[in-house]
Amino acid sequence: MQEQTKDKPNVLVICVDHWPGGMIGALGHSTILTPTLDQLISNGVAYTNAYATTPSCIPARRELMTGAFSPTHGDRVFNETLPMPKLPTMAETFREAGYQAYAVGKLHVYPQRDRIGFNDVLLNEEGRHHLGLMKDDYEIFLNEQGYAGQELTHGISNNEYYTRPWHLPEYCHSANWTAREMCKCIVRRDPTKPSLWFMSFDDPHPPLAPLAEYIEMYRDLDIDMPYIGDWAENTDDWPHAIRARSLGRSSYSEAAIRLARQAFYAQCTHIDHQIRVVIGTLREEGLLDNTAILFTSDHGDMLGNHGLYAKAVFYQNSTNIPMVLAPPADRKELGQNRLDDRLAAHADILPTVLELCDIPTPGSVEGLSLVSDQRREFIYGEHWEDAHATRMIHDGRHKLIYYAVGNRTQLFDLQEDQYEMQDAAGDPRYADVRERLTDLLVRQLYGSDLKWLDGEELVGLPETEWAPHPQPSRRFGNQRGSNKDPTRYKGKFQFQYSW
Repeated sequence: MQEQTKDKPNVLVICVDHWPGGMIGALGHSTILTPTLDQLISNGVAYTNAYATTPSCIPARRELMTGAFSPTHGDRVFNETLPMPKLPTMAETFREAGYQAYAVGKLHVYPQRDRIGFNDVLLNEEGRHHLGLMKDDYEIFLNEQGYAGQELTHGISNNEYYTRPWHLPEYCHSANWTAREMCKCIVRRDPTKPSLWFMSFDDPHPPLAPLAEYIEMYRDLDIDMPYIGDWAENTDDWPHAIRARSLGRSSYSEAAIRLARQAFYAQCTHIDHQIRVVIGTLREEGLLDNTAILFTSDHGDMLGNHGLYAKAVFYQNSTNIPMVLAPPADRKELGQNRLDDRLAAHADILPTVLELCDIPTPGSVEGLSLVSDQRREFIYGEHWEDAHATRMIHDGRHKLIYYAVGNRTQLFDLQEDQYEMQDAAGDPRYADVRERLTDLLVRQLYGSDLKWLDGEELVGLPETEWAPHPQPSRRFGNQRGSNKDPTRYKGKFQFQYSW
């Protein structure tokens, strides 16, 4: 076993997809089984007020990799063909400081083979062949195992919530592949340099096709069911942006929702166990005590709460994200088994790990180090620029959500109402809070949002013609078929595969 020859710590950043912030056993979730994350928290800090400021995959990952918010990194609309901004990335900054940097899993950048500063990337693109990449590294692996084009023939789509068990051997599952390839990166490192590793799982993002063994683990557990706020009872009264979504309360039966949640939790536990394998590799290589481990998600998933699914809205299950930091063993002053409720965001990850490694933070970084005494007064969130546009201001206790169409405002007191069951926007007791947060929001607006203003007054956009909810869709959640030869699809399907 080779010992680490440099004093600077290694860094392992772990990112998952669609994992809500409160969905960790140690944080009080009633059902989820997350023994590895629970132990990471016992060795460090969980930041319980962490948020995706633009809660969908591409903009969230741009923020994570650059430490800059969407007005600077340039995407608040899930732009699939927008190259990375000309800003120093996490990998570039670490490499300039003498680190080696390797990534495995989902990057979701364009061009798809852009390494964004890493020495190498083993990529899982979830089948986004319509953007030009014919085979990612996960697909190459499946080809070599005799399962070419079979990863999605389970018949479950990437954007719906039906479920069935995984259909290939366990070692062919993307979670196993991601962890296994990361273990190889760790073992094959250059021992004369410290390392930055980025491990990115594509689950628990649908398709909900977990290993049968993990579904079985939850069979006898009580599965919590979605909650519906008073404001969400009548979908006819919803703001246009959420009324126009293709999935809603009538999309699935109660039995299907229970199965979907069981499958979602199963995928989370599978990932948790695979993270454990990587931690075991660090331990066996003599690196664990000198490695900082940070776990997060690009955003959450509504999972039926308030009758909504997926992301790109600013309710808690979509925008509140897990953020867990287990620092190197010699940094006990940062705390153990500690909960920190400061407002945090993806942009804070880069300055945090840089400070842990005593590396200067680039001037382009807008986030704040989570191991410093710095605090922000509020978080601003934004998504979409069309009729679906929604914005958020969060001051640590109160959250204001704004929908431009219809000039609709919602207000939640998360200290008194953590599940957002009561909209306090019309409550006279919160009039001053609403006015203060609205003024804050107005000061953040830019670009096309300025047309929502009449002078300094927020007037939004006219209400649209009423439409039923959910909206019918013939895309079947962007269902894919057997795909042994992806080259025959190039340029033929210009639609969004998975967001």
